[in-house]
Amino acid sequence: MSALLEIKNFSVAFRQSGRETLAVDGISFDVKKGETVAVVGESGSGKSVTGLSVLRLLPASAHHPGGEILFQGRNLLNLSEQEMRGVRGNDITMVFQEPMTSLNPLHTIGQQIMEMLEVHRGMRGEAARTRVVELLAEVGIPDPEDRLGSYPHQLSGGQRQRVMIALALANEPELFIADEPTTALDVTVQAQILNLLKELQGRLGMAMLFITHDLGIVRKIADRVCVMKQGKIVEQGTVGEIFGNPQHPYTKALLAAEPRIQPAPPQPDAPAIVEADDLKVWYPIKRGLFKRTIGHIKAVDGVSLKIRRGETLGVVGESGSGKTTLGLALLRLISSQGPIVFLGNPIQGLKFKAMRPFRRDMQIVFQDPYGSLSPRMAITDIVSEGLRVHQPQLSEEERDRRAAEALKDVGLDPATRNRYPHEFSGGQRQRIAVARAMVLEPSFVVLDEPTSALDMLVQSQIVDLLRDLQKKRDLTYLFISHDLRVVAALASHVMVMKSGKIVEQGPAEKLFKHPESDYTRALFAAAFSLEAAHGAGW
Repeated sequence: MSALLEIKNFSVAFRQSGRETLAVDGISFDVKKGETVAVVGESGSGKSVTGLSVLRLLPASAHHPGGEILFQGRNLLNLSEQEMRGVRGNDITMVFQEPMTSLNPLHTIGQQIMEMLEVHRGMRGEAARTRVVELLAEVGIPDPEDRLGSYPHQLSGGQRQRVMIALALANEPELFIADEPTTALDVTVQAQILNLLKELQGRLGMAMLFITHDLGIVRKIADRVCVMKQGKIVEQGTVGEIFGNPQHPYTKALLAAEPRIQPAPPQPDAPAIVEADDLKVWYPIKRGLFKRTIGHIKAVDGVSLKIRRGETLGVVGESGSGKTTLGLALLRLISSQGPIVFLGNPIQGLKFKAMRPFRRDMQIVFQDPYGSLSPRMAITDIVSEGLRVHQPQLSEEERDRRAAEALKDVGLDPATRNRYPHEFSGGQRQRIAVARAMVLEPSFVVLDEPTSALDMLVQSQIVDLLRDLQKKRDLTYLFISHDLRVVAALASHVMVMKSGKIVEQGPAEKLFKHPESDYTRALFAAAFSLEAAHGAGW
């Protein structure tokens, strides 16, 4: 069968400040019609740059020292910008790694998908609206008709990613490029999305270029695999060949990488760092001319918890269950009802100025690192910004030294600290976000999917780093994740959430071995099926 996409001896280099950095170095592979080819490798290996190159979406600082990208026999690198517009969104579509930065914050999700249908298919009015509802239902958005008027910030991270997949599939493309499309999804929805993509692929004859760091997903969905490291493809072959008989040392290391299961022990005699009782975050639903409240979205509905010094509470649940909202409410970053006690002090109802003394001791690592890092600030300024606010007595040199140490702690070269966020990969940006939180040496850290954007090797390193920091500094974590392997590796206690409520909670070891509720069992079963695909036992 002839290839739909052929990449031949292709390279990408970036020019900056008189320097040239080779990001992709002479790679060659193809994707046949109806086939799924996975590209895997560590953060910064050139996976996403390769995907973006196919649609010619790289910044002006990028150029191609050599090679071709042939799609249906045409070299995309030679097409005019107008010709490329005909290819993008119609013949080739892409789901990006960070949905919040890909969706327009000023338009509803209904408007954004309708615009795609109007531009490429000429669909308008009721026909377009009906098709949008169908697409949202296909990708698992609950109450799709009610969600047409929602803005991106009103959706959870996983729901935003599903909207991006709906956008990409709207025009039934020939080639679907997926750059970490399941990163923000919980295990149950992840399984649904993978099944959906395979079903659509079979029905449409669509080819997929699947960029991911999750080897369980690769084994489940791909036909062939390309393993990348430092811009080169070090090994490629069928899924059976790569997983059954890997040849390259890096591939072997990637397949062997697993977070060590060494959870923080419960500390029943330690003082409570954070307590909440019957915590609620309700958003009013308003309708009509006078915007009367007709009901509430109960994002967090009556949650009570206590986290002691040195413990990690793992919060798991499907996308939209209220995990992130709970974390934001505990940090007083959004309004809530119900008492919150931090370090023995009631903080519910405190105004901005009264909360400021507590801010140094409470930090957060957000799910979307690109959206939380200022694109106009160098990394050293981003990491040291908290020091400037909370420790103004430090000199500029001392702040820079502390920033360099924090970057080194999370596995980044301190020499890169004068670069900007767009010059780093998604996984590297996540490590910068961890460094920014840790530089203040807080007592309590909310970790909102901190390893979701990281490849398996770096994920293990970050889990070890978080564990070591916790031991060294007696840190307390609220760890929000859909990756149950990582939760099992770190958490003392686990809380399972669904629709804003606690379904089940208890010591991690007991809950993983003997889940009591049907929902928890279903959640674990979905995770275990992906683990089985990866070949790892629990």
